[in-house]
Amino acid sequence: MFAKRLSNITKYVGAHVSISGGVQNAITNSLFIGGNAFAVFLRNQRRWTAPPLDPKNIEAFRENCLQHNYASKFILPHGSYLINLGNPDQEKREKSYQAFLEDLRRCELLGLTLYNFHPGSTVGNCTKEQSIQHIANCINRALKETSNVTCVIENMAGSGNIIGSRFEELADIISRVDDKNRVGVCIDTCHAFAAGYDLRTNKAYEETMQEFSRHIGFQYLRGMHLNDSETELGSLRDRHANIGKGHIGLEAFRLIMNDDRLNEIPLILETPIGPDDELSDYHKEIELLYGLIGKKSPITTNCVKTHITEKNKAKRKSKKSK
Repeated sequence: MFAKRLSNITKYVGAHVSISGGVQNAITNSLFIGGNAFAVFLRNQRRWTAPPLDPKNIEAFRENCLQHNYASKFILPHGSYLINLGNPDQEKREKSYQAFLEDLRRCELLGLTLYNFHPGSTVGNCTKEQSIQHIANCINRALKETSNVTCVIENMAGSGNIIGSRFEELADIISRVDDKNRVGVCIDTCHAFAAGYDLRTNKAYEETMQEFSRHIGFQYLRGMHLNDSETELGSLRDRHANIGKGHIGLEAFRLIMNDDRLNEIPLILETPIGPDDELSDYHKEIELLYGLIGKKSPITTNCVKTHITEKNKAKRKSKKSK
């Protein structure tokens, strides 16, 4: 049974859903949780090669999107975790590029116009500026070999040699892309928080958004990943938590859901779900987020302590039962 989807909206909330059994099943999974947007992996994200998409599944995907009013601008496919366009090793970078290009071509087959990816890493063997140039070169090359897909660069949490934790680095990549109409950014709230961008109060949130506007500009914002954080501000660790149950807290998401600058883009949950892959967890969070629209009073409840206490109790109970 499908969950009810809201209509006449400006905020398009959904989740990252499975394509198990065929890419067309993503729509069914999104409908089940009441999503008005969704994200998918177009193939196994931890393997370099994948069989081609079945033409029947491609047709079914397109038909299902049309039937259920999922416009391409609210579908944000996610690239493979293996891809590193910033690798200074030419052979390894070329392998990443070919996987990147294959994903863009899959987007085109499915009628999708956005493609979200992690920018890459220096792997400790070159400067960040050199890595950024490699990333931009790959994007420019891919845009010449494809027609309609926008490359959406995701901000990162900042660990190790990863590129993209600072807005300035994303802006630097964009500045080197020739076709500015086909490059954009996805803000991951957990990554931003881990990288030191505070979102927890109206003042902190606005300072972060103004910094994004100053360095990049909202004209490049193509989507967001909505995740709370298990780790504290500036931790440089990418650990997603459920909405309102991490160190970011529910107030940040109230601000997001009432920010007109974030209208008409996919807002994608990548939060932890139950041990049995319970999609209903996403449905609850989607309802929670939509319930924040119109709320004007700041939310000051400290959900972190409560959630951590509950987790610790569950761990102790589990140990006792063993």
